Amino acid sequence: QVQLVESGGGLVQAGGSLRLSCATSGRTVSNYAMGWFRQAPGKEREFVAAISWSGGSTFYADSVKGRFTISRDNAKNTVYLQMNSLKPDDTAVYYCATRTAYWASRNGYEYDYWGQGTQVTVSS
Repeated sequence: QVQLVESGGGLVQAGGSLRLSCATSGRTVSNYAMGWFRQAPGKEREFVAAISWSGGSTFYADSVKGRFTISRDNAKNTVYLQMNSLKPDDTAVYYCATRTAYWASRNGYEYDYWGQGTQVTVSS
């Protein structure tokens, strides 16, 4: 059974940083693409970042480009999201997900397994 567990969320002031982690079990993440998504209260889930199986290809939402960095440590079966220069608009529950494919995707429906989410709150 595939399980994804996010951690690293919390409360931070605007301009601050957080690093989210997504530990995966039941699947060797080195074979699959991974993604981060977020959902703010009253809004639909949106794509944040994604990374291919090797880490050689990454995608970002325009709203986070230049501030967030997705990376992976396949030896630890873990994916990270480094978030810098955080803004109040980044406040949301952040989810990691894995899809049964090598290549990353911006589409949430293409991901097979999801974590339970971690709350990120950015105060102004």
